[in-house]
Amino acid sequence: MSMPFGYVSPEQVMKDRADYARKGIARGRSVLVMTYADGILFVAENPSSALHKVSEIYDRIAFAAVGKYNEFENLRQAGVRIADLRGYSYDRTDVTGRMLANTYAQVLGTIFTTESKPYEVELTVAEVGETAEGDQLYRLTYDGSVADEQGFVAMGGNAEAITAKMQEGHRDGLALAEGARLGLDALSNAEGEQRTLTASQLEVAVLDRTRPRRKFRRLTDAQFDQLLSG
Repeated sequence: MSMPFGYVSPEQVMKDRADYARKGIARGRSVLVMTYADGILFVAENPSSALHKVSEIYDRIAFAAVGKYNEFENLRQAGVRIADLRGYSYDRTDVTGRMLANTYAQVLGTIFTTESKPYEVELTVAEVGETAEGDQLYRLTYDGSVADEQGFVAMGGNAEAITAKMQEGHRDGLALAEGARLGLDALSNAEGEQRTLTASQLEVAVLDRTRPRRKFRRLTDAQFDQLLSG
């Protein structure tokens, strides 16, 4: 039986969508998320002080993203609403990183398979635990795939080079200052040549388990510079 004119197999459609999404994500500046002794550190290459790649979702949970800003901002806002509703309806402890990661996976998977264009985004949902053993990093890709990562996650166009650098230098129990220097070094060398990144070109935040209830805080340029020199 002959195929109708213009027929494209479902496998080819999915491949084309995946290629399209990956190209969009690869154009984004890199984001690095890593565990350290007292929590989780986020370092993103982002010169904008208004458009954030890293944001708080709930008491112990934060969100990092690369790709198209309007698309991951829609997902961030949806995550905040879901977390607030669940915490209000049940209990604040019922809001977990795993729950949010599963919700994002369903949304991204549905968009990838049913919409005309997939989201050009990659996400990390991070939850800080009472102890280092309770820290959780969930990485989500454009098609709704979700992975439980250990230690660190690198996203964006230079993710492979950053991952290689982090595999050499990351370890359990890093002090925050060590993590800050490692993150800056990994982002600076991500393109195979030494770049000079300054605090003003970076967005830096932490989920600090030593803080009361709300664990998320942003680091100013001065605070990040102080960490690097400490």
